[in-house]
Parts: sequence; C-alpha cells; structure tokens
Amino acid sequence: MTAPVPETLAAPTPPKPVARADRVSLWRYARLFRQDILSAQPARLYRAWMAEFRTPFFRSFLVNQPDLVRTVLRERPADFPKSNRIGEGLRPLLGDSVFLTNGATWERQRRIIDPAFEGGRLRDTWAPMWAAGTAAAARLGARAGRAVEIEAETSHAAADVIFRTLFSLPIEDSLAQAVFREFRAYQRSQPILNIAAFVRLPRIFPRFFRRDTRAAARRIRALITDLTERRRAEIAAGTAPDDLATKIMTTADPETGETFSTAEMVDQVAIFFLAGHETSASALAWALYLLATRPDWQGRVAAEAQDLTGAATDMSRLKVARDVFREALRLYPPVPMMVRETTRPERFRDRDLPCGAQVVLSPWHLHRHERLWHDPDGFDPGRWGTEAGRACARDAFIPFSAGARVCPGAGFAMVEGPLLLALILRDLRVAPVAGRVPHPVAHLTVRARDGIWLELSRR
Repeated sequence: MTAPVPETLAAPTPPKPVARADRVSLWRYARLFRQDILSAQPARLYRAWMAEFRTPFFRSFLVNQPDLVRTVLRERPADFPKSNRIGEGLRPLLGDSVFLTNGATWERQRRIIDPAFEGGRLRDTWAPMWAAGTAAAARLGARAGRAVEIEAETSHAAADVIFRTLFSLPIEDSLAQAVFREFRAYQRSQPILNIAAFVRLPRIFPRFFRRDTRAAARRIRALITDLTERRRAEIAAGTAPDDLATKIMTTADPETGETFSTAEMVDQVAIFFLAGHETSASALAWALYLLATRPDWQGRVAAEAQDLTGAATDMSRLKVARDVFREALRLYPPVPMMVRETTRPERFRDRDLPCGAQVVLSPWHLHRHERLWHDPDGFDPGRWGTEAGRACARDAFIPFSAGARVCPGAGFAMVEGPLLLALILRDLRVAPVAGRVPHPVAHLTVRARDGIWLELSRR
C-alpha cells in the first residue's frame, strides 16, 4: 500500500505533538489527557496495529489495523456502540443528540436527519456557503498586509456557514453572534475528560462539571431554544425559509410519523453547531497554514479559483482545493479519536477483548501510520491521485468516521471546506509568520495551542 516517492518541493514537515514516554502512571496519563489528547499518547501507536491499555477501571484497545477498523465501523457497528465515557464530558451541551446516542434512539434520529443532507439537497446549501465564503474573503482582504490569527477567522467563517445554511441568518445577526460567543466560552471551559470517563458512575452521581461549563451550556441551549421556537412558529405560519432547519423540523420519521420535539431539535442543533462549526474551522485553518508553507500548491488552488462563477456547478471545478482539504483532514483530523465499546467478548489479533472494553479508533494515528502511508507526516495533496493514495483513502482515512455512523454532514463539509479555501485564496496570499510555528493540541478538536498566525497579502 506504500506510495511511490512523489516529486514535491522541499518543505518543512508539518508540526506534530511530541509523544509521551511509553510508560506513565494512570494519574500522569489522566493529567496529560486533560491537557492534550495527542501528546498523552506514546510514539509506538504510529506503527502498532493494536495496543492495549489497562487501568483499574477498564481495559482499552487502540486499533489501527484496517480490517479491524472495518469490522468495528462498517461490518458490525451494532456490536460496537459508541462508548458513553467520552460523551460524559459533552452532555451538558449536547444532551441526547445524535452524536451521543445508540440503538433505537440513534436510528430514529438518523432517519429524520439524513434526508436533509442527501446529495441533491446539498445543492441548496451552495448559495449560503458562497455568501459566507465571499464575506470571509472580504473580511480577510481588509486585513491584507498584516499578521492574522487565522483560527479566529476560520471560526467566524464556519459559524457564518452554519447560521446561513441552518437558519438563514448571517453571522451579523445579533442572536447568531450571541450563540457564537457562547460556543467559544464553552470550548475554553470544557476539557473532554470527565471523571466518569475513567470511573463508570450511575446516572444519579454528580459529574463534577465546572460551574462555567454548566453555565455556558445552559446559555447556549437557551439561545438555540429561542431559534428553534421561532422557526417552529414560522413553519406553522407558512413563512419559514427552505433551509436545513426547516427540512429537519418538518421531516417525519418514516416508521412512526413523528417529527422532532423542540427539546430534541435543540439537542441536534447543538451538535450541528459543534460538529459543523468547530470541525470545519479547525480543518480550514490547518489547510491555510499548510498552503502557507507550500506556495506551489497555494498557487494551484488560487489558479483553480479564478474560474469560479458562484453557480452550484462550481463544485466539480474544485479538484485541487478538494485534495488539499483532504490532506489537511489527514494530517489534522478535527476529531482525533473515537471510542466504541464491546457488547460481547471479542478476539482481535490473538487478544481477548472482554465485554465492556473500550475500542479506540484514532484517525490521528491511522492517518499517519508508518506502515500504511508514504511520508506519513508530510504534506502531499498529490498522493490522492495515486493508486496507493486511493487505497489508503478506502482503508485508512476516516476523518468523518465510516459505515452506519459516518457523520451525516460529511458531504456538506467536503463542499464547504474546498469552497472557502478557494474563495479566500482567489485574491489573497498567505505566508507563515516567522518564529510562530503552530503547536497542535486536541481538546474538543485539533487546534493550535497558541493559534495559527499567517501574513496576508493581496494576490
């Protein structure tokens, strides 16, 4: 599966966290995990097909072997439901959203949500995406000649896409601004690791969330409830726009005929904002940084962008931008780890996995696996056009998960990311700021510890 050596210009290797020592105490691991999921892991995971971690409370198995990943995600997903341990840290905000549920509840939610993200309906999101992208390019253009912390700008742009496509509101709307501010406060206050991630506690036990975390979650959910109730009233009056919120709120479960209640819709909107905004902002910021280090690829994206017309048919024109965005997702997958749980004893690679064991699938390690990818830590968008690259895309590339539980917005993200990248670079150049190499860390998503700073100039 190893690719031939591509012909690329010499360039610095993209930054990567320093791995921890191979053996540390559980207490030390928990502290490292709260600070950053990625640097809490040992370097051997970049070569291992499987690794076992034991604690007094549970056993965990990180799986990189492609056929085992396929078993868990594609062939037998019902036997490996999402683990509740990681979700414990997100419940104040996400409630019982589709991101956290399992079984019949999850199946019902997907039957209602999935139709809104079908391929034909994605064309309806092109116009609001284009409007958000051109607005982002204009905001950045006004700052040409200066150094800019680009993660803040991509967060603004991705939030604008979500508000426009979901509720037909630009980011400048006062309610949209309030939700955006509160999401940033929540992300700063909430580590992904909660005590219940290590110790399985009954629901009656407190989860010891920080006071500011609970307060931010309450404020966000109150604002989303306001948006949802407004839309429900517009639907009843026949004045609702035909956007994603209307599509989802008016779609009935084909098995029961029921639609989402307001409370259920609030849970789903919360994950749409978190997954659709936070992950897109992360991937777009890293893509811009990677292109800043590679003027050759940046020039190809800019040249391709000159032919954009604003029509939905532009989607097929963005071949280079799509490969660049894919490569950014490979090197910096926004969600670096996914945790499943065994429902019965399993045997993987001659090891016994007991019922209730944690099965960790790590896009971060799988995407950089030394036995699967040529130059796994290097930035090479051209790899996606090779036979080996296509094989890895099938077997070792899961930025949106895979199988039945693949992110419903995966297609949405693969339109949004390349489009925003092209619109920003059509008239602007980006370059690294000397002495400010970003350091990737992972909390909710993979971000830069001190931001990503780029110099902007007009093309």
